[in-house]
Amino acid sequence: MRALKYCLVLILSVFLVGCADASEGDASSDSNGQYAFQGGSGEADLTIVAGSENEILEPIIQEYAESEGVTIGIDYMGSLDIMRLLQSGEVPYDAVWPASSIWLDLGDEQHLLKYEAVTSISPIVFGVRDSLAEQLGFKDGSVQLDDIMQAIESGQLNFAMTSATQSNSGASAYIGFLTALSDTPDSLTSEDLADPTLHKEITQLLSGVNRSSGSSNWLVDLFLQGNYDAMVNYETLIIQANHQLIEQGKEPLYLVYPEDALSISDSPLAYVDHEEDAKEEAFLAFQSYLLADETQSAIEATGRRSAYGEVREANQQAYPAEWGIDLDRVISPVRWPQASTIQEALTLYQTEFKKPGLTLYVLDYSGSMNGEGHEQMMAALEQVLIPENASQNLLLPTSQDETYIVPFAEDVGEVEVGLGNDSELSALYTYAMDLPVGGGTALYEGVAEALRIIDQDYPDATDDYTPAIVVLSDGVANGDMSFEELKEIYQKVNKDIPIFSIQYGDASDEELEALAQLSRARVFDGRKDLIGAFQKVKGYN
Repeated sequence: MRALKYCLVLILSVFLVGCADASEGDASSDSNGQYAFQGGSGEADLTIVAGSENEILEPIIQEYAESEGVTIGIDYMGSLDIMRLLQSGEVPYDAVWPASSIWLDLGDEQHLLKYEAVTSISPIVFGVRDSLAEQLGFKDGSVQLDDIMQAIESGQLNFAMTSATQSNSGASAYIGFLTALSDTPDSLTSEDLADPTLHKEITQLLSGVNRSSGSSNWLVDLFLQGNYDAMVNYETLIIQANHQLIEQGKEPLYLVYPEDALSISDSPLAYVDHEEDAKEEAFLAFQSYLLADETQSAIEATGRRSAYGEVREANQQAYPAEWGIDLDRVISPVRWPQASTIQEALTLYQTEFKKPGLTLYVLDYSGSMNGEGHEQMMAALEQVLIPENASQNLLLPTSQDETYIVPFAEDVGEVEVGLGNDSELSALYTYAMDLPVGGGTALYEGVAEALRIIDQDYPDATDDYTPAIVVLSDGVANGDMSFEELKEIYQKVNKDIPIFSIQYGDASDEELEALAQLSRARVFDGRKDLIGAFQKVKGYN
């Protein structure tokens, strides 16, 4: 037991300074107190808010609940939301369990947490189509970040990656990139972030991102639907993706571990101290179960390495060597910088370094939006278009972003555009606020207009920007255009433009889901929290 404690303290001392969670894919308890996952029955003895990566551990948790006669309720929440929840000081859960420690370090300003412990480890790696990895020489030996940058600059490699300000996998990879590119690779500093050479190099590297996401799990779904070459994600999720790729008859991904830019997810479980002895006892018992040898072995079998970074021989078949996984390789992650440097780096990512966003908000001004609908839509837009609010949400566009308002009601209204992240963005909000409400729901015509703008004015949209069409409607499309006609226009444009939709009011789930399927996008539920839905969808570009 002393050895176990020593190892645990050692791991924590290495990783506690930073690391990032990946949570994502929110699923919260409803008004009846039902959790997204509940092990056992009756009132919960222990409630946890966790990253959705932990969903794969539900059978293990269920087994514990049944054998011990306890009830564990889990809600899934995004990384930034877990951080904000901690910062608020009002945490209605007994424990937090994100993918990595960075959001706990940044969020626990009021020192609410106790007993933080690593429960598993997963490196964040590049998964590159096997034949492309061979072509690029990535299967010949160790790969440095410079090798990856050369492949990007030569036009041979593009990759999908989650947003660094919305997801742990993106944040972790990004901090790893910055560390490798800095003059002080032992630990990134604020001075490094001011270096113009680093600015140029990280911008060049991130220009290789061809699709973004606010969720690591959803990035896998996207990858499986499309014809992409590579993605940055957790080792465990790429292993899961490979199984599905093989089932689809596609070639698997080769896992590339950039030696000088490697980061990890450490999946910390921590207790939120509400000074309730029974809750504290229930937490410690559950945490001990997760760290027990038998449970750690079960976690390894899911594709996540043990809390010590190891994989028992009995579980090594879950990590195929032909996919580039070398379990004998020592995992040497980058050292995380101070919390203030991480915060500065994330702000620079959002406002300067990432590929600029091209966002077209297609907004419903039909008669049914009059009153509360319009008020809530404007309250949501206030959070993404007013620079001060967007900055607080880590959603402020870059200075090169272009943002459109495409209003529709009986017909498509006058379109307005704003450049950058300052006065023109604020002016867009004022424009949207002053538009009249009333008339029918020419939804498909509004989307078609957004596609026309991209097709005519941005011939290299996917090379120069991360584009997205964001649709909000509370009704059923009743204009002259049919979905089949819109589908034909989309296919003719022939660009990888996601059409994200926000459900509101009596919007047709079928119509919005069809738009998402047409464009490899997703639908966000804004009926409970419209502001939150706008914030989340903006995190996808």
